[in-house]
Amino acid sequence: MEFESPEKRGLMASPGPKSPEQSEKTRKYDRQLRLWGDHGQVALEGAHICLINATGLGTEILKSLVLPGIGAFTIVDGKKISQEDIGANFFLDADSIGKSRAQVATQLLLELNQDVRGDYIDEGPDQILYNSPDFFNSFTVVVATALAEKSLILLSRKLFDLNIPLIACQSIGFIAYMRVQTREHTIIETHPDNERPDLRLDKPFEGLKQHMDMIDMEKLDLKDHSHTPYVVVLYKYLEKWMKENGSPPRNYREKRELREMIKQGIRRDEHDNPLDEENFEEAMRAVNTSIGTTTVSKNVLDVLNDERCVNLTAKSSSFWIIARAIRDFMENEGSGLLPVTGALPDMTADTEKYIALSQIYHKQAMSDVEAVWRHTIRLLRQLGRSSDSILEKEVKLFCRYASDIHVERGTSIADEYDPKTINANDIAESLENTESMMLYYVVLRGLQKFQSEYNSYPGEFDDHVEPDIVKLKACISKLLGEWGCGPLAKDDYVHEFCRFGGAELHSVSAFLGGLVAQETIKFITSQYKPIHNTFIHDAVTSNSATFFF
Repeated sequence: MEFESPEKRGLMASPGPKSPEQSEKTRKYDRQLRLWGDHGQVALEGAHICLINATGLGTEILKSLVLPGIGAFTIVDGKKISQEDIGANFFLDADSIGKSRAQVATQLLLELNQDVRGDYIDEGPDQILYNSPDFFNSFTVVVATALAEKSLILLSRKLFDLNIPLIACQSIGFIAYMRVQTREHTIIETHPDNERPDLRLDKPFEGLKQHMDMIDMEKLDLKDHSHTPYVVVLYKYLEKWMKENGSPPRNYREKRELREMIKQGIRRDEHDNPLDEENFEEAMRAVNTSIGTTTVSKNVLDVLNDERCVNLTAKSSSFWIIARAIRDFMENEGSGLLPVTGALPDMTADTEKYIALSQIYHKQAMSDVEAVWRHTIRLLRQLGRSSDSILEKEVKLFCRYASDIHVERGTSIADEYDPKTINANDIAESLENTESMMLYYVVLRGLQKFQSEYNSYPGEFDDHVEPDIVKLKACISKLLGEWGCGPLAKDDYVHEFCRFGGAELHSVSAFLGGLVAQETIKFITSQYKPIHNTFIHDAVTSNSATFFF
């Protein structure tokens, strides 16, 4: 049987329409737009996700992608709905028993959001992988739930070569497991928890220096003195400090001394009581976050010195071309520094003074963007690429977040199944701690071996629980032997997995489904850092752990 590509099927969703429909869409997706912006939503609406197996976990994942407006999805699943499906899957009901699981799940998921397109293939993934392997080539992300070991290895190798993200996951009893695979994933907007303002007070650009030098804090009247932006206050006192010490404060003691200098600058009334000058209080609080040596972090330098950045080719992605343009900017106009972000934090200040200062930073940021844009155009011409293959707004976005760009490089899932390439030493070291959740990983791998050998889950049939415990222990022992590891310190977990009988619990699947959808959106929008690379959750203890293989 031959399968058409997603494009031939017409499933790729186009970006949303413009006004007036766009305003309604903005209201509909308001909260998520605050997380990943308009451009992130456009990427989401242009994505096509493939789900392999519409299990309870699988439908929970798609639910969390359909609701925020994923462009399209395709379910690959050749199974019929059973009684066990009804108990674990809220998108199926008793009237659906015996029907195509892929078809029924697709129909019910589409009811959640009319903006989304969906399709299904009522065939198992094995048939597609062997008969039409190119079927998976055009998906944005592929998510596989409860996929057999042999099929997972084959799919892993294929998608790793194509650099299409693959998320393999499973919910079994009280245990949730997710493995994220990507060969290379580039991120511009990492959204760090603590983003420091880019003020350049120790290395002011010419426009900022001229603006600051025109302000004489000693000659300001009381109103202007208390309504001057705290950035100006910081600059003035940092200037005094550096004249005396030669460099910005480097440690807690020196920063405390600078804060004391700023405190002494607060004006006092006739009774020598300090006046309420909130801008000075803000300046004192900002010493820790805004005072220091302006440099480029090692993580960013690693990206800019990466071989993919230094040696561009005609096939280089926009990320690497703009990164090279940033590098060239730093070596020329930037004098070793990244482009100015142009963003000022909120502060207590006179509106006119704040706007004037904000415009100084904005003007420099726009000038830096223009310089990086010129480098980008030059690089595109050298590579024989069209000058409109990268938009100026892409360069502007890159410059705004250049201080936190990130490249994620992962390993192939298939390599984990090769005893020669998996890092067995790390596994053995983790297993020395009897409380380590690595134990679950080992048992899950043993469970996959059991499934491959006996074509069922251990304990799936009530009268086979005790014999299956023995068989599962044998599978785990064989696996540990291949890795050169000793036996498990305790095997009560093996008994527990056999009691699960391969069953899904909806609450566990719902929890993991939200996490998998979250990781999928990270890949689609190229925002936020994905998990690196294995996640395991124990719903009994509410403990979670991540491992890298």
